[in-house]
This record gives sequence, structure tokens and C-alpha cells, in this order.
Amino acid sequence: MALYEHVFLARQDLAQAQVDVLAETATKIVEEGKGRVVKTESWGLRGLAYRIQKNRKAHYVMLEIDAPTGVIAELERQTGINEDIVRYMTVRVDAHEAGPSAMMRRNERSERDRGGRGGDRGDRGDRGPRQDRGDRPDRGPREDRPRDDRDAG
Repeated sequence: MALYEHVFLARQDLAQAQVDVLAETATKIVEEGKGRVVKTESWGLRGLAYRIQKNRKAHYVMLEIDAPTGVIAELERQTGINEDIVRYMTVRVDAHEAGPSAMMRRNERSERDRGGRGGDRGDRGDRGPRQDRGDRPDRGPREDRPRDDRDAG
């Protein structure tokens, strides 16, 4: 049997329980065809790069599958019919990833980095007091420098 990764995007207005039912339905289709779902990951509600069927966000779910080709064809057929799924993609892989996928590791890392700092800037060090730093040596005083809108005249 071949190894596959199947990712689908479910509509943003579905509850997480409904998304889990969609994943269970896909699992049932694979198991009825003598295949097995090795791992199921829900990546959560994430923003889309562009609107798809008036959705700006979607629930992402990834299934790692070990099944014959005919089962994957049936899974894609059923997924394409379902109105709650806005996009899907199935890719044949040589081996499944051990442990969490790259998306799950990314989510864990970003949550860990945000802890207590409030953003992705990290430690900015001691920059000293914020006060007037005076004129920069490479420029003249501010009022002597021409502005773009004054030059246009």
C-alpha cells in the first residue's frame, strides 16, 4: 500500500465538532477500503491567502493515510462532493513524518515565543532613554531639508 497526506480546508462557519465529524468521515472511507489513517491533525482555524467561496478563513485538517490508490480516488470523490470542504489536496509521500508535522511544530514554537513578550520582536535589549537625540550628522536641520511636496511647486 502507498503512503499519502490528505489535507482539507473546511468552511470557517463550522464548529470544531463538525470539522471533527468531517475527519471521522474521511477516516471511515479509508478504513472501508482496507486502508488505515495513521495520524489525524487539526491545525485549527487559519487565515487564507485569498477568499475562497466567500471564506476568509478555514479549518485545516491533515490525515496521514496508508491505503491503496482506489481508496484515495474514492476519498477525493467524496471530499469534492461535500459542500463544507472548500479545498483539498492529496499528496503521495515516501514516508510519514515521525512526531508532529511542521505546521504543529510551528504553532508550538510561536506560542512558546510569545509567552510574556507580546510579539515576535524578541528581546530588544537596553536602548537607553527615549529623548531627543539631536540632529543626525549626515543631514542638515529638519527645516532646511526640502520635502517632496514642497519641491513639486
